[in-house]
Amino acid sequence: MTDLPAPKPWFVYLVRAANGALYCGISNDPVRRFASHQSGKGARFFLSSPAVALVYTEQCASKGEALRQERLIKKLKKSAKECLAASGSLI
Repeated sequence: MTDLPAPKPWFVYLVRAANGALYCGISNDPVRRFASHQSGKGARFFLSSPAVALVYTEQCASKGEALRQERLIKKLKKSAKECLAASGSLI
């Protein structure tokens, strides 16, 4: 019997837009996803103000957990999201 490879981790992340807004999303490769945001693909959010920095990532055990965490972060006040961004938790 062979061991199955560990599932690829999922992340919830925050990206800073040029206008100062924070965008929250999930990905199994947040660095690649940020690059797609910078290139104008991936989210309509960045059509009005380009993505400038990946400011926060948090590893989750599964896609479902990442989605739950994303929902929680999106409910936070801007000041609480700024605290996450300031924490500097990056992969």
